[in-house]
Amino acid sequence: MSFKVNIDDFCLSQCVQLKGFKSLALEQEGDVVIGGLFPLHFLAPELQQSYHSKPQNTACSGFDHRAFRWMMTMAFAVEEINNKSDLLPGIKLGYRIMDSCDSIHTSLQAFFSLVSFSTIVSTQLGSSTCVSDSPIPAIIGLASSSPSRAVAQTLGSFNIPLVSYFATCTCLSDKQIYPSFLRTVPSDFFQVKGLVQLVTFFGWFWVGTIGTTDDYSRYGIQAFSDQFGLKGGCVEYRLTIPASPTTAEIQEITNRLKSSTTQVVVAFATEGQLLNLFLEVRLSANLQRIQWVASEAWVTAKLLTQPHFHHLLEGTLGFSFPGVRIPGLKEFLLNVQPSPKPGMEIINMFWQEQFGCKLKFEGDKHENVDNIRPVCTGSEDLSLTSSSYTDVSQVRISYNVYKAVFAIAHALHALLHCDSAGSYNRTCDKHRQITSKQLLHHLRSVNFTNQFLERVHFDSNGEPVPLYGIINWQKDSNGDIRFVKVGTYDGSAPLELQLLINQSNIIWTRGESQVPTSQCSVPCPSGSRQAARPGEPLCCFDCLPCADGEISNQTGSTECIKCPEFYWSDEDKVKCVAGVEEFLSYNETMGIILVALSLLGVILTIIITIVFHHFRTTPIVKANNSEISFLLLLSLKLCFLCSLVFIGQPSVWTCMLRQAAFGISFVVCLSCLLVKTIVVLLAFRANVPDPKGLRMFGPSQQRIMIFCTTVPQVEGQCNCWLTGAHPFPFRNPTFQSSNGKIFVECKEPWPVGFYLVLGYIGLISFVCLLLAFLGRKLPDTFNEAKLITFSMLIFMAVWISFIPAYISSPGKFSVAVEIFAILASSFGLLLCIFVPKCYIILLHPERNIKKGLTGKHNR
Repeated sequence: MSFKVNIDDFCLSQCVQLKGFKSLALEQEGDVVIGGLFPLHFLAPELQQSYHSKPQNTACSGFDHRAFRWMMTMAFAVEEINNKSDLLPGIKLGYRIMDSCDSIHTSLQAFFSLVSFSTIVSTQLGSSTCVSDSPIPAIIGLASSSPSRAVAQTLGSFNIPLVSYFATCTCLSDKQIYPSFLRTVPSDFFQVKGLVQLVTFFGWFWVGTIGTTDDYSRYGIQAFSDQFGLKGGCVEYRLTIPASPTTAEIQEITNRLKSSTTQVVVAFATEGQLLNLFLEVRLSANLQRIQWVASEAWVTAKLLTQPHFHHLLEGTLGFSFPGVRIPGLKEFLLNVQPSPKPGMEIINMFWQEQFGCKLKFEGDKHENVDNIRPVCTGSEDLSLTSSSYTDVSQVRISYNVYKAVFAIAHALHALLHCDSAGSYNRTCDKHRQITSKQLLHHLRSVNFTNQFLERVHFDSNGEPVPLYGIINWQKDSNGDIRFVKVGTYDGSAPLELQLLINQSNIIWTRGESQVPTSQCSVPCPSGSRQAARPGEPLCCFDCLPCADGEISNQTGSTECIKCPEFYWSDEDKVKCVAGVEEFLSYNETMGIILVALSLLGVILTIIITIVFHHFRTTPIVKANNSEISFLLLLSLKLCFLCSLVFIGQPSVWTCMLRQAAFGISFVVCLSCLLVKTIVVLLAFRANVPDPKGLRMFGPSQQRIMIFCTTVPQVEGQCNCWLTGAHPFPFRNPTFQSSNGKIFVECKEPWPVGFYLVLGYIGLISFVCLLLAFLGRKLPDTFNEAKLITFSMLIFMAVWISFIPAYISSPGKFSVAVEIFAILASSFGLLLCIFVPKCYIILLHPERNIKKGLTGKHNR
């Protein structure tokens, strides 16, 4: 296939209007003409290019009455400015407004037709103007983000200002890509922040989202999902409505909504894009439970307030722009009349859509062939109709259009030096050449207060102050849906003051007064924490009770808080309570038993002492130095009494005293036994008394030996252990399982010292046992060495068993083990050494003679 190009019809030195794409326009001549692009239709034709023939211009469908109101608001604002004497005096504004069809393709067609509409006239005059010298110095538009991006990126190359009234995508804030783009509507950055605060305010952490394939939905839903996730929320699904959805695609989305568990759906789309979905969803009773959260694109859309949507959309909540009542706008809109004049085609189209009739003007060549719709008279009364076109009680998007027109007018006012000093009759400089670049500079600097006391200006990104109203869809007394303001969101305020809601005024889905819930899992109660389920979103979890010593004092805790040291969780795990100090007390059963045993040992020792003192002159008492026997009885009393120091709340002195008393009393006791054993061996060696040996180991030597074996223990404990690293009271934070007890114990900073004390006692007892064992074959009439052997075996068995029991016993039980070892070994010594002697003294006095002791008496 080949193409022929006629160089006369196409030249690089001049602009040629693209033919075949004739777009309807609403026009008014003026000294300065500003452009407008509005989505008069919300359904653009599908592109079906064969590349074998010239593309045909297919008309759009789906007339949008609300968008027509926006369009006429621009015309109203231009007329109001032209009637003012203080704004652009002597300058008449004009406009050229076209239909963008809410599509990238049709928007670009309308844009190029808009900026080059007078090129043919210019070229006939010999000039060669193109976009860079466009007769349109500024454009107001568009309503959607994707078409706005396409047009703004093109206009940015030529510094032609594009002021949007409804394109909110955050992506348009990039001044590197869109340098000439400004808007009178806040960026979605703030709307998304507000929506996240809104859903989390009501405890909705499990939501779904619905959007379309355009930039407004994609960027908005992505930003919402990201910020919502940072707040702990989860998005169950992200549904996308195709540009031209089929019945099967709509049904698939509906089925997904039915199978979901979320009760809240956030929708980023326009009313035209949602219409087909809602027509399908309204037939399902199961989906009337959904609480819809609307973006500003459809939260005030009259198209969706039809009666067959009431049961589905009542209670809808969402953000809208501030609404005002513009004086004179309603009258202007109601005075619109159809006309056969050129440039009135759009108004004629609206008239036919509004009244469902067909216009026929005088002189029309074609007869009316529409047998369904009647012929319009042209005198129908708009005031008797009710639609989104005539509802101007609180206009929002129209107000953004109104502000955009006035912002351009104020920029032109400054550019044309309309406030020149010294002029009596203030007029503008009509002869000053206007360039789009100059206008863009002045437009960025615009700062004025309008009649609604709102300061209109643009920040560095060409955007206004983020201020929204929170709208709730409620039924009035007639059963119609009305938009009720129930709160505000100010993105420029401090965080705690940004979202203000009057919750009592809100009507929820299906007309309910209770806030709906939307949770994958019910928040965990106090005393438990959330445990994520593997492979599922964070909002789907199980509840696990807090461990002992941990609490969670609020609903929905993700972690349990560990209680401070010496505090314990209560039974419900919701608060920390001070731990109960636990020690071996005199009042508890174990303490009473041990005290009783200690006192019993002391009493027995005293009784034996009395008996020995009373029979001190008898041979059995005088044998082996009675002085040592009394010293042994005294040390046994101390052994029994020292166990009492272990009972009760530990203090600095009791911690030091208990180990000192224990170590010294037992060393003295064992030293006495060691001396007695040596004396027995010397006295009965080979069954023959050895006076020489006894004289060498007399009472003085015995005392010296006791002193010498005791001093190392005293010096080692007092000077080294107790002075350098003595035990001290310690509150052990290691609690017993689930009872919140704090063990108050004597902590050994140097455990080696305690084991050295035990080791020294063990050494003496082992020597004593060894010597006593050597004397086991002495005369059996009264073999004290045998008794000492038994007592030492008991003593060593007790203390060998004590060490592992002591180490493995917790808290007060370790103290009880030590007391038991002291009492058991003391009773073993007392009973083995002295009870047999008392038995002879009291019951068999006939054996208490000198011959009886040496084994030479006749039995």
